[in-house]
Amino acid sequence: MKIEPKDFRVPEGAHVELKKWPTEVKKVYRSKHDYHKILDDHVAALSEQQQLLYSSRRHAMLLIFQAMDAAGKDGVIKHVMSGVNPQGCQVYSFKQPSETELQHDFLWRTNRQLPERGRIGIFNRSYYEEVLVVRVHPELLHDEGLVEPINEAAVWKSRYRSILDLERHLHENGTRTIKFFLHLSRHEQRKRFLARIDEPEKNWKFSRSDVKERSFWPQYMTAYQECLSTTSTDHAPWYIVPADDKDNARLIVSMIILETLQKLKMSYPETSDDRRQELMAIRRQLAE
Repeated sequence: MKIEPKDFRVPEGAHVELKKWPTEVKKVYRSKHDYHKILDDHVAALSEQQQLLYSSRRHAMLLIFQAMDAAGKDGVIKHVMSGVNPQGCQVYSFKQPSETELQHDFLWRTNRQLPERGRIGIFNRSYYEEVLVVRVHPELLHDEGLVEPINEAAVWKSRYRSILDLERHLHENGTRTIKFFLHLSRHEQRKRFLARIDEPEKNWKFSRSDVKERSFWPQYMTAYQECLSTTSTDHAPWYIVPADDKDNARLIVSMIILETLQKLKMSYPETSDDRRQELMAIRRQLAE
């Protein structure tokens, strides 16, 4: 099966109904060996594109990963970005906001970590938590220093507007933003939770809060649907990646990232005549 990134992209203005989006599609690889071969090819090509990004310093790339627990965000980041030079890539995992972070606007803690030109920034969860987790648990708003009484509908509308403004601003200043929702089925999540309990080496991954959040599955799906519908744009698109097959998801994500980088048509900085003469003079000195 040929990977077509557009098949997973949420068009701007589209109304998303997640039950109509698959959590598993036909494999894009024929065997485990074939999977590793394709992934290695993607990783090598991503490494080359990352070097071009770093040397040209004209663009930055921001990758955002959102998903329900156990969808495989960490694994995607680990495997897909395994060949990227650490000097040109930075990964941030955003957990529950700290007391200091709660004293600022909801974008503050993530804006501090935005990638500079030449770098790839990866957000494992992001500012979107503020219209996902907080929407499912609106009582959290009372810890965020908002003016009381809080109008929840107005808060979500305002936050969507702020997010859209931020992502347009980033695009206009050279940052290409790609957002991935790893679409996991509830059944597959249950299997992965059980594996975390049954396999000792995975026990550390599991906490009782995971099961608590699972009970809010319908509310999360509603929050994700509105988020994806409202904030997928031509310049900062959402991709809904079927995540029940971890290997398939990794190949789909790597292809989407690679295609986006290739469309930038980057090249290494050209050497001026004066600079070339300087280099040749230095070369002659070194040859003596």
